[in-house]
Amino acid sequence: MYQNREDAGRRLALSLNRYKDEDCVVLGIAMGGMEIGYQVARYLDADFSPLMVRKLSYPKNPESGFGAIAEDGSIFIFPYVGRTLHYRTIDKIVEMEREEVQRRVDLLRDGEPLPDIRQKTVILVDDGIAKGGTIRAATMLCRKKGAQKLVIGTPVANAEMANDMADVGEDSVVLTTPKYFKAIPQVYRQWREVGDQEGLDIMEKWRSQLVHATV
Repeated sequence: MYQNREDAGRRLALSLNRYKDEDCVVLGIAMGGMEIGYQVARYLDADFSPLMVRKLSYPKNPESGFGAIAEDGSIFIFPYVGRTLHYRTIDKIVEMEREEVQRRVDLLRDGEPLPDIRQKTVILVDDGIAKGGTIRAATMLCRKKGAQKLVIGTPVANAEMANDMADVGEDSVVLTTPKYFKAIPQVYRQWREVGDQEGLDIMEKWRSQLVHATV
């Protein structure tokens, strides 16, 4: 069990120690992966940025996703979805989440682009991986932007997804694979959804650290 995302991030950072001397960029998938990504980047002395990816949720079951969209427009949709949702419904959901992705880019990065990741090791971090749609959309973005090596890092995933991560990136670190996986929050003692203000607070921590590092 992890006390919270900060605790999980610190533990994950230690397990990524082998990347401490590499030219890395840590991308924390917003919103839940931001605190964890911040902790990893701080420990590795790496560049850090939030990466905006939104789950594409079923209209009548928002907790369940059928895919995800990343901030560059990369879309991953599970292949079986066409049997359960009309394409017009899918398009409507995609456009709605595309707007939310842009809102978060404007909020958390002042509309600025991601750091240049060409020919770099990118460590993609989230607070957990359940079905894998979000992380797959994120990896699509990173491949398009020229990342040399993709490392997937997360405190928890179901066992099947942990195995799949070996095919998604060049390396993966999954700290916990519960035997009876129900949902990501089950391994966190303190769990809450990360809102706008908490996301802004994390970015302020990061900016403050950069200032102190240059003094």
